[in-house]
Amino acid sequence: MDKAHLSYVAWIVFILSAALEVGGDAIIRKGLFGKSYLLIITGCLILSSYGLLVNTLKWDFSKLLGVYVSVFALASVLFGKVFFHDTVSVGTIVGIAFIVIGGLVIHNFG
Repeated sequence: MDKAHLSYVAWIVFILSAALEVGGDAIIRKGLFGKSYLLIITGCLILSSYGLLVNTLKWDFSKLLGVYVSVFALASVLFGKVFFHDTVSVGTIVGIAFIVIGGLVIHNFG
């Protein structure tokens, strides 16, 4: 990964990848609790598609996933709040802020 700012394409890939990963996890969770093998298999297929998509970016692997984790962490908390009505504690918000700051450090200085 070069030190240039992320392109719009990279941000789109990160956001879509996070949606696939969080969505796949959520579908697996619903399948486990609802005892639906079809949902579990569907969730696994969606989850694996995230790995295919995020790796289309030709970046150094550790930096790629370091930046991606910050997008994923934010997406997972938002997804949990919106779709599962999770309560987001102050500790979670502070933790996510640190993760996002870490992703920015990796992106800008890594």
